[in-house]
Amino acid sequence: MSAWGSWVGREETRADRVDPALAARWLATLDRAPAEDGSVPQGFHWCLCAPDAPSAALGPDGHPRREDSPASLLPPLPQPRRMWASSKVEFVAPLRVGEEVTRTSRVASIAEKTGSSGTLVFVDVAHETSGAAGTAVREVQTLVYRDAPPAGTAPVPPAPGETRFDPSAWESTRAVLPAEPLLFRYSALTFNSHRIHYDAPYAREQEGYRGLVVHGPLTATLLLDLARRELGDNALKSFAFRGLSPAICGEPLHLAMRKAGDGWDLAAFTSDGRAVMSGSGE
Repeated sequence: MSAWGSWVGREETRADRVDPALAARWLATLDRAPAEDGSVPQGFHWCLCAPDAPSAALGPDGHPRREDSPASLLPPLPQPRRMWASSKVEFVAPLRVGEEVTRTSRVASIAEKTGSSGTLVFVDVAHETSGAAGTAVREVQTLVYRDAPPAGTAPVPPAPGETRFDPSAWESTRAVLPAEPLLFRYSALTFNSHRIHYDAPYAREQEGYRGLVVHGPLTATLLLDLARRELGDNALKSFAFRGLSPAICGEPLHLAMRKAGDGWDLAAFTSDGRAVMSGSGE
């Protein structure tokens, strides 16, 4: 996309530490005991090297304001709504409590598309998180920027229907209830101040959601936790997920997993069977 082509290739590097207190809070949030070898769970890297913009630099949605500045990794796109649409993650080596880490992030591509809902801009960001022994996690995140919904648009997602999630096609399932305390804790762990996760009037009136939205990476973390329950700690070498529909706070989620060739299919559904997230792991 020519308008933003100069942003492709832009990089930033951040430093952090696998702090014992942060790791303990992560485990408490997921009702988990620590691993015997001192490693942290897969997905923990999402709360490391988080953006730390001052409160005065936040935009109306709670995200850091987009600026045309050499210090800004992401371009100042005009579309007001931002979503983390998907990720492809490679787990190279486990991170351990107390480890110093760095994360290098690079804008890999920017693409604009026009659809029935208006202009969509897809930004791929490649992250490489390294610990004491070298690269620990590689990931490509796809962020989607879109226009605000027109006035009078029906809230999304639709209200639960009469159908029910059918677990018969899955080898392992687990039901969880993403309530307000879980969303609050995950926002705090990841230093994510996007208002759709804690400000219900904003989520409904400004962004057109039916209620508070469950973080996409939180749903992905719950799927990784299901894989851990079935396969053991840090068993996956790779994990990919794609958001299909918003999950709403206070409504049950059904996590599902089944063997697929040499890997695993993973997915999350609402109680009426609406697909929230699809994923795969090896």
